[in-house]
Amino acid sequence: MKILGIGNAIIDVICKVDDKFIASNNLSKGNMKLTFDENEFRKLLSNLKIEKTISGGSVANSIVGLSQLGNKVGFIGKISDDDFGKKYETGLKKENVEYIYTKKKESLPTGTCLILITPDSERTMFTFLGTAGKINEQDVNISAIKNSEMTFLEGYLWDEGDPKKAFDKVIENSNKVAMTLSDKFCVDRHKKHFLELVKNKLDITFSNEQEIMSLIDAKDFKEVITFAKEINKLLVITRGEKGAISINKKNVTEVNAKKNLSVIDLTGAGDLFAAGYLHGFINNLNQKECLEKGTDMSSKIIQQIGARL
Repeated sequence: MKILGIGNAIIDVICKVDDKFIASNNLSKGNMKLTFDENEFRKLLSNLKIEKTISGGSVANSIVGLSQLGNKVGFIGKISDDDFGKKYETGLKKENVEYIYTKKKESLPTGTCLILITPDSERTMFTFLGTAGKINEQDVNISAIKNSEMTFLEGYLWDEGDPKKAFDKVIENSNKVAMTLSDKFCVDRHKKHFLELVKNKLDITFSNEQEIMSLIDAKDFKEVITFAKEINKLLVITRGEKGAISINKKNVTEVNAKKNLSVIDLTGAGDLFAAGYLHGFINNLNQKECLEKGTDMSSKIIQQIGARL
């Protein structure tokens, strides 16, 4: 297998609602609310008509992108043996992703992101992580990790306790390991641990400019380049309208962002950039070609709704 992704298994549940529904449920239109209250989640879900379900989560989106580019890939993510869990597994298999996890009845349900679309096409999200974030050492298949050229992890999944133990076990047994820092909130919350991972454990780190600047407390982007050269690792950084850059040991490669795009939805831009870049990397393209493939994939996804090409 080329790449095995390990991340939060979150099923995206798309529903059409009116503005009154958003207001009456105290949601902030256009934003995402995270809840840990199962009753609140079930109450909201009981009043919705489901239009469509998509097997999502950050790394899962990247892995599907890699599959669509013709690579042999797999995914490990914790789900429960419930209706959404079954749909999640089926959804990934339809995308030719090998799903390497044996589901069982968990105390928490499958992780779910309710995507509520109002008549003006605005997306408001309500996320319940459920069992997704409870991944432990027993959930990761060591032989699948050893038989993959690379393992791809997400910062969203890292947490003290069982998830950290699972992370350590994965990194220990990986041939090569890549990770996305996921978001600035994750970085700020786990700064010390993420810095240790980036410096000493990861072969490739994906980040946007804001995340990496926060990680090393940089005031200027030049400090990021100096940091990357010092640690002698591969850092791949997206910079919005400034394009993307990779610092590979001492070599710096930059590509420009694509111009005049009709931007509709930024969901999945980073996930699909990682898919494009990793496609290039595992197929032995040079750094410029890897960055261009990542930019091409992210440019396509932001011109449509959702994180699936």
